[in-house]
Amino acid sequence: MVKKKQALGWIEWLIGWMYVTYELLFQRTKTSHLQNPLELPSLNDLTCIVTGTTSGIGKGIARQLAEAGAHVVMAVRNRKTANELIDQWCSSWAGILLNVEVMELDLLSLDSVVGFANTWNARLEPLHVLINNAGIFSIGENQKFSKDGFEEHLQVNHLAPALLSVLLLPSLIKGSTSRIINVNSVMHYVGFVDTEDMNTVSGKRKYSSLLGYTNSKLAQVMFSSVLHKRLPLESGVNVICASPGIVHTNVARDLPRIVQAAHHLIPYFVFSPEEGSRSALFVATDPQIPEYCESLKTEEWPVCAFISQGCHPTNPSKEAHSVETSFEVWEKTLETIGLPSDAVERLIEGKDVRCRYGTRYGLIRCHFWGNIVALVRLYAPVTCSKYGGLFQLGFS
Repeated sequence: MVKKKQALGWIEWLIGWMYVTYELLFQRTKTSHLQNPLELPSLNDLTCIVTGTTSGIGKGIARQLAEAGAHVVMAVRNRKTANELIDQWCSSWAGILLNVEVMELDLLSLDSVVGFANTWNARLEPLHVLINNAGIFSIGENQKFSKDGFEEHLQVNHLAPALLSVLLLPSLIKGSTSRIINVNSVMHYVGFVDTEDMNTVSGKRKYSSLLGYTNSKLAQVMFSSVLHKRLPLESGVNVICASPGIVHTNVARDLPRIVQAAHHLIPYFVFSPEEGSRSALFVATDPQIPEYCESLKTEEWPVCAFISQGCHPTNPSKEAHSVETSFEVWEKTLETIGLPSDAVERLIEGKDVRCRYGTRYGLIRCHFWGNIVALVRLYAPVTCSKYGGLFQLGFS
């Protein structure tokens, strides 16, 4: 019997940190072809839900999408702050009405996630883009748990976005071709997921905020890969992970000492939030993304699309390629967020689904099969010559 892997080997750990260091030192060089801000096409009639939009990367994503004409739903905990931001944006764009609204969503509460999904699906409106941007990295803090009983990094960075993505499938199918975009991190390269101890409470591993963050980001990639495979081509829903690069300067405290030694140079290397938003905006709007994602729905390729901060395809970590572990993460995640193992298939077929959190879910049915055809939205052609199209930059 093969002994189950308990952690990254030291060579794997070292290679992972070498990759993170390389990305930090050379991310500006690798993105020199990109405009800042990224030029977007007209996005009229495009509906996007973006989580975590009151600061950082999410704030930039929401504003640029709105300025390009999209209907943007800011899914946030603090409605007051979000509404103040909208007022500021409208003031700076005198005479132009931005189509932005605010909806309350607290990712530290799975009840809130279910309530949000119910409220949105009840509109019976199409959703074209879901950007799971909100995340936390509580550097140096002790282990904390949500009121649902889950380690906070795990819940905010993985469990809550996974639940939201699955429950919004009816609306995403109405808006197909649609996209689920998970803003991930290069830090997943040093992550390891123990599916028997995802909450990090067994004592097998000493908890640190770095451990919680990196493991949650790897779990997100693994879950995304299985979700992408589970969604049939006919659903028109694609799942993509996007790395914003290394954006916040305070991550330096958890980087290798060789990088910390050059701390005075780090502000030059790290991205501003606006620069960090480019990969997610590219994935949300580039017309070649659906075709590329569809090409990955094969048994030969174990992971979903992963787009780098340079807006081109890249390979996630070696751990992310483990089909066995990814499926274990899938099953454990669905169990943890209170959904049946066949939740995706049932929602696609327009059947009810019960969730352990919130009220009874699944009253909104999305009929896709048979003689009822889902609304199909086609993206307008986009010229990518100024920053490179997806296939031009990597895959053909």
